[in-house]
Amino acid sequence: MKIKLLLKNSFPHLYLTLSLLLTFWSLSIFEIYSKASSGIHFPDLITSLSYKLLNDFGTALFIGLLFYPIYIGFYFLRKPWSVTAIKILFSILVIGQFALVKYNLTTLVNLGADILGYSVDDMYTTVTASESLSYLYFFPFVVFPLLFLGINNLLVKYANPNTIYAFSTVFMLLFGGFKYWTPEVSDSSYQNKLSFFTTDIIRFQSDKNAFTAADLFYKKEYPLVQSFNASPDVLAPFFEIKEEKPNIVMIIVEGLGAEFIGKNEYRGFTPYLDSLIPKSLYWENFVSNAGRTFGALPSILGSLPYGEKGFLEMNPLPSHISLVSILKANDYTTSFYCGDESSFDRKINFLEYNGIENVIDVNKFGPGYVKTKENSGGFSWGYPDDEIFKKTLSELDSKKLPRLDVIMTLTNHEPFDFPSKKEYLKKVDKIINSNRTLEMSKSEVNTYKDIFACLLYTDNSIKNFIESYSKRPEFQNTIFVITGDHRLIPIAQKDKLCRFHVPLYIYSPLLKKPQSFKSVSSHWDITPSLLSFLMNNYTMNKMEKTTWMSSGLDTVQKFRNIHKIPIMQNKGSIDELIYKDYLYSNGDLFKINENFDLAKVNDKVLLKAMADTLNEAKRLNAYLTQKNKIIPNAINIYTKPAFEFSKEDLATIKKLTKGLNYDEIFFLARDFAFNKERDKARLLCNYILNEFPNYADVRTLKGRTLAWDKNYSKAETELLEVVKRTPYYNDSYLALMDLYWWTDQDTKGILIAKKGLKNKVDTPELGVKLAQAYNRTNKLTLANKVIDSLIKNHPTEKQFVNIKKTFVK
Repeated sequence: MKIKLLLKNSFPHLYLTLSLLLTFWSLSIFEIYSKASSGIHFPDLITSLSYKLLNDFGTALFIGLLFYPIYIGFYFLRKPWSVTAIKILFSILVIGQFALVKYNLTTLVNLGADILGYSVDDMYTTVTASESLSYLYFFPFVVFPLLFLGINNLLVKYANPNTIYAFSTVFMLLFGGFKYWTPEVSDSSYQNKLSFFTTDIIRFQSDKNAFTAADLFYKKEYPLVQSFNASPDVLAPFFEIKEEKPNIVMIIVEGLGAEFIGKNEYRGFTPYLDSLIPKSLYWENFVSNAGRTFGALPSILGSLPYGEKGFLEMNPLPSHISLVSILKANDYTTSFYCGDESSFDRKINFLEYNGIENVIDVNKFGPGYVKTKENSGGFSWGYPDDEIFKKTLSELDSKKLPRLDVIMTLTNHEPFDFPSKKEYLKKVDKIINSNRTLEMSKSEVNTYKDIFACLLYTDNSIKNFIESYSKRPEFQNTIFVITGDHRLIPIAQKDKLCRFHVPLYIYSPLLKKPQSFKSVSSHWDITPSLLSFLMNNYTMNKMEKTTWMSSGLDTVQKFRNIHKIPIMQNKGSIDELIYKDYLYSNGDLFKINENFDLAKVNDKVLLKAMADTLNEAKRLNAYLTQKNKIIPNAINIYTKPAFEFSKEDLATIKKLTKGLNYDEIFFLARDFAFNKERDKARLLCNYILNEFPNYADVRTLKGRTLAWDKNYSKAETELLEVVKRTPYYNDSYLALMDLYWWTDQDTKGILIAKKGLKNKVDTPELGVKLAQAYNRTNKLTLANKVIDSLIKNHPTEKQFVNIKKTFVK
């Protein structure tokens, strides 16, 4: 009797669970419809929908069972609250499911543990780049919970409990059968988004617990340390060797997948890069070590492990070396160019740790350069590719030879907007109408027209850059290395490998013979081979030991893979491994052929061997990064941290900053500075700058506190560093003018004020300080000229007239 009563009282929970399922189904139909209407092709639409509906059923069933004890608990404690509590919880889950569907529609990948690797600011930046936030954007977040509640009301009124039980039983049998007999139903592309999100985070935490530092030991304390000769010089046979060290220009192209190059599936929209293939060393079957941009710099420039959420996210960074630090130690001028904030993904922290001399980012372009226009939400990534290359060219004359110039492009990314877009859209139409070799249909090209136009723009930007560079005298002694950071995401991927399949070019007038290679290599192999080539053929400070994750590029022309390549697709997920001619991906095994196509393999013995190999790679990654065992400090003569904190410092920082974000920490540091607790203020400033080296307000505050303590030399160094990093930020100029006034260095003050005004830091305060400096150096005519200009431009401001009265007569 009690059981019957319990079952009867459980009907409301059953109705709510079924309502959740039907809402999940509505969201899956919405997802497939949205993708199909945007031109995404489904090989078998009915199968895709069926698998998704079955996975939704499994997820809803699990959620219903999981929340049933909560329902029963409320029922016996506060009966009126039982249904209300579950309604609220399930509505939240519906909102979460829709948000994850929305993310998938934008990126074509499921969101999982990678969310743990991004700061709130980084996530906001990425979302606002892809989406225009408005009231209409949030409308579905209200509609789908209301749909859930509406379905529940209808079920309560009209549903027959016996029918629902029968329905549930049939679907449980179907779900279990398909799970057992059809493994493909569990593929991530069919999984319920909430289920994938939750299980991926659980998997991440499980991996994290499995590979903790306390349990990790290796017979060899530093497993990566090996003889320099372990990376053979495979490039020298292809090059004419001159006496002078060659310049290296590294171009890392956003979203450039190999599918868009040469004769591959989405060909036809990179004509210049296609033309470089027969003039270059070109690797057809080359892969990135990560599925997003966060992995590019450490892999390409350092052949480094991943850490827990990507190497760049580690703070402090483990001791390591890189192409930047080693070439800098060998008299190269090292520079990095990008059009966005170098602080995004903590690129600047990695570069500065390695001693980069010049970083040109969005803060340093100045007048004469055109930013990508803001979207309706007010967001712009920064400067588009052609502007990045123009800025790079404008800087080269001031940099002594030899040079390492690393350039990261930006435009081939959502929202795929750039100057002269209409012209490039017309070029896409022209290619559609004239190019008979396109493998895509006209409708498929039109679906992704913005992206193909963007590829044409980026390709043309690279062409303009290299052609302009070719007119420079150092061109004849320059090596260009061009690769993609990963394959762009919004165009549907044919398989699990193409996300990482990127091209690699080494192009140079120094090449004696071009060559294409089918052998497999990765981003990890670029720096080992470049340094082996340079060290063996030019006057360099020879290295005895290296610490690379791979041995260097394979220049065998036939298809083969001699490397072991674990891949971190998203921050926190090392779930892919390329080993020999196999790809292991999320529990599935695929054979790779010489065209880099995949065929699924069902071999339990081989599958286990690959899974074990991947686990060993994860273990090594954890050991190297958690225990700081990449390179011994004794042989790392190239790098050092920006700031090193004592245990006492760290304890103080922890106590002072508890619960505060970095902006709040800055305000706290400012309060300490004004209250004459300047040592604490500078400690907090250093703590912030360790994370955000370009935080101009913080560095200026630090410089001012040094000046207030009469440590004028260090104050000047710090404030000049702000001007170097953010030349269009006004407060650093004002702080320097104050410093030069206090130290009777008005000549320096005049020069820095002129520099500020030249950079369009046209604030009245700077003009006043310049006029006063002229006055103190008895340059009354110039002082009056500056102050008269201020009076003219600000006729209502009486202070400028009063200041003029104080001038020397």
